[in-house]
Amino acid sequence: MTRWLIRTPVDNGVVLPEAGTSSVRVCSAGPDLPGSVGGLGMTWDLTADVEPWQALPGLPTSADIVALTPVASQRVALSGPRVKRTLLLRVRPGTPKHTVTRFEADLTAMPRHIRTIHSWALSRTDAAAGWTHAWEQEFADTDGLNGEYLLHPYHWTCVDRWFDPEIPDAIVEPAIAHIFRWADNPILG
Repeated sequence: MTRWLIRTPVDNGVVLPEAGTSSVRVCSAGPDLPGSVGGLGMTWDLTADVEPWQALPGLPTSADIVALTPVASQRVALSGPRVKRTLLLRVRPGTPKHTVTRFEADLTAMPRHIRTIHSWALSRTDAAAGWTHAWEQEFADTDGLNGEYLLHPYHWTCVDRWFDPEIPDAIVEPAIAHIFRWADNPILG
């Protein structure tokens, strides 16, 4: 079973397969919400025993398909629709392994400090896709993401330092994809 994050244009002609089949465990998709950065218009979350091309016939060749290798995750109960947020990022080549480990620890500590984060997952990605990590969360609404999450002191003091090019310890390349959309059901954890 493998998880993928897939970015496509909105009008892509792909039909959402039914989840729970023998080869597809989770398949969820939706248009990127206003405020998303680096998306292509629509984001898909797929967990399957088959390659995305098999699970999603008609997937455009222009799709950005990112294979995910879990580092850590947690499912937190949340009923009803939720905002699914993905941050795709690239750690600078040559960053020492111990520094990457500290960075990953700071990300995975966020849910202990920021109450609006429900389920979450940190994954390493297939470097061929141009990213090194995917940091994903589920929120009850966009206010939980754009308010408490992005404005929380832990975010500003412990996490943003890895991203800010004016700070000597920054290790994340400036080009990121900050994508969020509505999802009807749980995806993470």
